[in-house]
Amino acid sequence: EEARFTLTFPSGETVQAEASVPSVALYDRIVVQWAGGSGLQIHAREFGAEYGDEGHVWSGAPRDMTAVARGQGGFLTRHGDRDASAPMMAEVYTFPGAMTKVSGAINLSIETEVTQSNCGTEVSAQSFEVSAGVSGIRTRELLLSIPDCSAVGNFLVLNNPLHDLKIARN
Repeated sequence: EEARFTLTFPSGETVQAEASVPSVALYDRIVVQWAGGSGLQIHAREFGAEYGDEGHVWSGAPRDMTAVARGQGGFLTRHGDRDASAPMMAEVYTFPGAMTKVSGAINLSIETEVTQSNCGTEVSAQSFEVSAGVSGIRTRELLLSIPDCSAVGNFLVLNNPLHDLKIARN
């Protein structure tokens, strides 16, 4: 409920801020953060949705917070400047776990397209998971080996680095 933010600039200067967020316990949040232009993405497939369906939430179909406000689904935000010289990126998927009007599973994955700029590299990332009604933050360090450049155009899909959300109707 007490959030702390630290921004570190290329010069080494840091700025800190704090915010009180008393409603944080009402939401499930999944965060994936990484450095560089690897193009990682969170994909949430809500309640049996397949890729491209209405319930497939990702950076290409992020929704907005009105779905959350109505308790009908989640939304995704992307943070960072991928055009910066040393980009720090994050995606955040938010679902109103304590206020939802539906029940079922939300399948989560981390994905990236293999491109000329990321092929043959290793990507270091971190995931953070906060669940409604559960104290604490689950964290995980991830090291992704992107296939070599013969795989350009293919997708690397990690289905198990995140815990799928189990949602009970309220």
